Amino acid sequence: MIVFFGPAGAGKSVQGQILAARMGWRWLSAGQLLRDTKDVALLHVMHEGKMVPHEAITKIMGEAISKSANINQLILDGFPRLLEQAKWLTDSQPAHGRSVALVIVLEVPREELLKRLEIRGRADDTPEAIDERLKIYRIEMYPVLNYLTEQNVPIVHIDGTGSVGQVHDRVVAELTSRELV
Repeated sequence: MIVFFGPAGAGKSVQGQILAARMGWRWLSAGQLLRDTKDVALLHVMHEGKMVPHEAITKIMGEAISKSANINQLILDGFPRLLEQAKWLTDSQPAHGRSVALVIVLEVPREELLKRLEIRGRADDTPEAIDERLKIYRIEMYPVLNYLTEQNVPIVHIDGTGSVGQVHDRVVAELTSRELV
């Protein structure tokens, strides 16, 4: 499995989808899986803007990973976000018959994120909201990255600035150098 990390606007989903399409892999977005759920109670929780319980996210992600058993490689986007999810992911590797081959952290400066999110045009993408999301991202991600490092999961930081193609070339070069493509 390849895990993409980065704040909102870093390009995780775009890069993950391009990579999946190009390589015949499966892109698994925690956010998309949650939006596609048929679980009425879960949809209600999300509609109220509340945090989805850890158990619900790991259940949905576990099912998606299991359904992808015949796919060569999986790309995880937006998961794990919390330390307990990272622990679940590493603990469940044997059950899924997969390991985390690489974590790719897309690094994008705040000013670039602001520009990208302005173009995206969501109402909640104000500079104040973006700064709050960046703060939460840092608070959540550092413990996850530290834990994965302790578990000997390879982590690489890739420059996420430039065109989609330029970033994709950097991602593919890294995967190639690690013999993952």
